[in-house]
Amino acid sequence: MTVTATSLATAAATGQSSAQGKTSKITSDFDTFLRMLTVQMQNQDPLNPIDSADYAVQLATFSGVEQQVRTNQLLSDMQGSFQQTGLADMAGWIGQEARSTAPVPFDGTPITLTANPSTGADRTVLVVRDARGTLVSREDMPPRAGQYQWLGADAQGNPLPPGNYSFALESLQGETILNTRPIEHYARVIEVRTSPQGPSLVLAGGVEVPASAVTALRQPAS
Repeated sequence: MTVTATSLATAAATGQSSAQGKTSKITSDFDTFLRMLTVQMQNQDPLNPIDSADYAVQLATFSGVEQQVRTNQLLSDMQGSFQQTGLADMAGWIGQEARSTAPVPFDGTPITLTANPSTGADRTVLVVRDARGTLVSREDMPPRAGQYQWLGADAQGNPLPPGNYSFALESLQGETILNTRPIEHYARVIEVRTSPQGPSLVLAGGVEVPASAVTALRQPAS
């Protein structure tokens, strides 16, 4: 029986390709590697022995694979720990009101929006779209920063049906559009979730928004 240096290198490479496997496999894989190395030494050609440098390369290769597996496992454990810690820290957000540009659930009750026109704007327009992205209303509003109450009507003044709506503020100077920005609003936080992409909040009405998109928190009005 002859075990070549190539076969050992292949075994090491195979181990490297599965470096994401469980750490518990490292010991078993290393034992297998040592047995193969021993067989190779016992069955080498006495007239053409394998160079000691080849053994060093094989040992270094397997050591690198082992270290990569341990590193990946450590990173995975740390990520899980961070996610759980972040989830616990954000539990206090439940019941508070978070400000974001997420779609707003409308049930017929007027919605209070937070407007922030661009500097130099002498006219602002509220742009409203439904859950499908269809434009349902454009209405002029005061060109100043502050709160604005949307009553829930379309361009003709007819009441809009319940659903989720998105809002944007169009800032103009004369007839020139300076920019169009999403409008923020407050909504109550009812749930905190975590995922590989980071924590997210479920707002009243079922709208989910990344926690990183929240710009302010406040206690709900009593």
